[in-house]
Amino acid sequence: MGGTTTRRTWRYVRTAVMTSVAAIDVGTNSTNLLVIDEHGTELTRTITSTRLGEGLQSTGELSLEAMTRTVEVIASYVTTAQSLGVTNIQIVGTAACRRARNAASFSELLREKTQLTVEVLSESDEAALTFSGALIGLPDIDTPTLVIDIGGGSTEYTVGTESIDVFASIPFGAVTSTDSHISSDLPRPEDLTNLIGAVSDELEDITRDHPIVGTAIRTVGVAGTIVTIAAVELGLHEFDDSALHGMALSREAVEDVFRTMATEPLALRVQNPGLGPDRADIIVAGCCILVATMRRLRLAEITVSTRGLLDGVAHRVRLNS
Repeated sequence: MGGTTTRRTWRYVRTAVMTSVAAIDVGTNSTNLLVIDEHGTELTRTITSTRLGEGLQSTGELSLEAMTRTVEVIASYVTTAQSLGVTNIQIVGTAACRRARNAASFSELLREKTQLTVEVLSESDEAALTFSGALIGLPDIDTPTLVIDIGGGSTEYTVGTESIDVFASIPFGAVTSTDSHISSDLPRPEDLTNLIGAVSDELEDITRDHPIVGTAIRTVGVAGTIVTIAAVELGLHEFDDSALHGMALSREAVEDVFRTMATEPLALRVQNPGLGPDRADIIVAGCCILVATMRRLRLAEITVSTRGLLDGVAHRVRLNS
């Protein structure tokens, strides 16, 4: 996997007010910025692939190179937020920061560069914030919703109505599962089968312990893997939030995208509209996780949300300001 950083800015920046707040989400695959004003209106959103968790699966540690490039991106985000008049900036870390033996080294590098600290979220806090963020802009319903969050280092399953009732996490994400299961450029069928089977086995345990995970009325999918699969299904040459947020993504479409991604080498795969070069090498593992989930839970479709953890954190900061 490459170590380059790739950015995608979703919206143009407009003038901010002094009560605006910023959230920075440091994930295993990407590091993301969201600035909102005092009304919760989005001012700017930027996603950058920094691969903080690159190699974590095999070494148990964050590499100096990955930490350095991630801190540089965070520093640029802080500069952007401050240029908008933001003084309240919250930085959160997820699976890679929870798992790495040397996570303290990353925190120290960040503090030296920005004078800011990172809050490493527990799995339950991450689930709650992702759940609240994912539902922003979707119709309210008074029956349980399952939110599936396929991240770089783990996948979370959270069920609730207005707040969460249960959540479960499995140690399979698009980055770490690529490291552990995808052993060749053109994925081997047995590698795909093994990864799908491992995720399915985890879900069998989850649904036994929490039956509601398999019976929720609505299912919402968030984060880069799911949004990318939806973008590939639509053949989007440019990111289109209005087309993606709230889109109904069928299991048939997911299986079709999976077949395409899994039967092409990287050089061909990256040419698919909707698939950015920053995600092309990890999308097959991400597809395996979603395919396994939809098969095991017998999901005919999911609703795509382009919101998620970042939104939950930003709105928490705004409400606490």
